[in-house]
Amino acid sequence: MNLASLLLMAGGNGQQGGGGMQMTLMLVAIVVIFYFFMIRPQRKRQKDEKSFRESLQKGQKIVTIGGLHGKVCDVKETTVIIEIANEVRVEMEKSAIAINMAAKLEDNR
Repeated sequence: MNLASLLLMAGGNGQQGGGGMQMTLMLVAIVVIFYFFMIRPQRKRQKDEKSFRESLQKGQKIVTIGGLHGKVCDVKETTVIIEIANEVRVEMEKSAIAINMAAKLEDNR
């Protein structure tokens, strides 16, 4: 007998259905783990950033995505005017604001 016929005879004992179910359960477990460790935290972070940008107020110290430190002078619907030096004001999109410096300083304490 050759090796192929031995393998066919060993595999034909009626236990073929169990492997598919185990594979499906493993795939579902991987998807669930992926959701809880990757997708859910990313959505939470996006939600927090959106609420931070919507709650911007005059006088807050912020850092932009480009690394500019400044103070909010005026808040409009989609833009913010920040002062980056004495009498130097820049208008930028709210989406370009990265973090609230006051909150960052409190986190470091």
